[in-house]
Amino acid sequence: MANKALWSGRFEKEMDEDVLAFTSSMDVDSRLAFYDVMGSIAHVKMLGERGILPQDDVTLITDGLKTILQEILDERMELEKSVEDIHTNIETRLTEIIGQSGGKLHTGRSRNDQVATDFRMYLRDRVLEIVKNVNDLQRALMAIAERGKNSIMPGYTHMQHAQPVSLGFHMMAHTFRLDRDGDRFMEAFKRINMCPLGSAALAGTTYPIDRRLTSDMLGFNSPTPNAMDSVSDRDFVLDVIYCCSTVALHLSSLCEELIIWSSPEFGFVEMDDTYSTGSSIMPQKKNPDIAELVRGRTGRVTGSLIQLMTIVKSLPMAYNRDLQEDKEPAMRAVETVLSYLIMSERMVSTLKFNTDRMRAMTEIGFINATDLADYLVMKGAPFRKAHEVVAGMVKACIESKRNLTDMTLEEMRSYSELIEEDVFEAIDLDNCVRRRCSYGGTSPRCVEIQITECIDTVIRRESLIEDAKKKIESSWERLLA
Repeated sequence: MANKALWSGRFEKEMDEDVLAFTSSMDVDSRLAFYDVMGSIAHVKMLGERGILPQDDVTLITDGLKTILQEILDERMELEKSVEDIHTNIETRLTEIIGQSGGKLHTGRSRNDQVATDFRMYLRDRVLEIVKNVNDLQRALMAIAERGKNSIMPGYTHMQHAQPVSLGFHMMAHTFRLDRDGDRFMEAFKRINMCPLGSAALAGTTYPIDRRLTSDMLGFNSPTPNAMDSVSDRDFVLDVIYCCSTVALHLSSLCEELIIWSSPEFGFVEMDDTYSTGSSIMPQKKNPDIAELVRGRTGRVTGSLIQLMTIVKSLPMAYNRDLQEDKEPAMRAVETVLSYLIMSERMVSTLKFNTDRMRAMTEIGFINATDLADYLVMKGAPFRKAHEVVAGMVKACIESKRNLTDMTLEEMRSYSELIEEDVFEAIDLDNCVRRRCSYGGTSPRCVEIQITECIDTVIRRESLIEDAKKKIESSWERLLA
């Protein structure tokens, strides 16, 4: 049996061992074992409902599959490496348990629609798990934002001091990135959650099957509408890997900032000892290794996207063996991102921010220059003229090694007669932040609104996740009843 393939009937020679090893997908497919059995139970029950198989065979096959499922859950099922894939392993094991009736399981389906169904069930579970962890990380960031909505720090463009912002505002920028990531995954979930089973090899089947029944039993929203498309396209996998790539890029950006901020030159944040490492030679070192590894491993995820895009490029309809290679990059992407999110949430939850240092750094770099220009505009100056006036004042301060707030009122008025005593209130850093109250701005009130809006979307997604999980779990319970 070692080299016996399900399709070997028309061949005179057995498969060469090297060919078998080259074509085998067992290492990856083994992670689909649970889903393969559940899909098979739904398929055979549908065959019984439609009168395609006698009820005695349905009962026998279903009981055999439940036995295999328990072996899988108990990690007792021995996967035969000489059998080309998990689907063949399960069908072969079923025949060992119940005899030749096991050969009736494959009636009205192909491995093409079978593997597409298995993979969709695997991905929808992983997507829900990822979104749950996105939500958890958002909550950790929002907790920092709530505490830091009044903590002033430099805002940067081009890594140069630009305008004063709050720590809470900065953290909410990262939070809203993740918010879009969570929504993207949930949109992808809708497209994943369609059932290809019953599409057969590419053209449907002559048996009077009921694809809607199978879809319902497996907790899908609907069957896929075109059999050829169902078995040949992998855009639902590309959706997931793209979403993984985007969240990986966003986490890499967050970690890059935390790495920079934890350096002595910045001194804005300290990593918890639990999520740092030391040096084998320099005893004083405390390295932000978790953040660095998240940043460094982003290439695994983006590489997976390029890999699958290259695989599906120019493939003709319908199924091609190239598609066997879709699972490894997708599984690598989702598992990497899951580990990213879990470790990032733990790291973020334990960060210690030096808000005094952040505030002190706003005293350099003329970070309130724009506010001074806006002050002149409000007094009647054209913005371009105001910009020119303030640039001259900044130049003078650079030459005399002072800040704008160090200038006297008389000095300021030598640049513009529009400047009055209230200028010092206008360029006070707390006021600069407080006055930026346009929707989405950095004022404490705006940050509070942003937190509220983000919490609302997190709660909405948590509800969607809960509903989706209940539907899937309910379908498993009904299948196994």
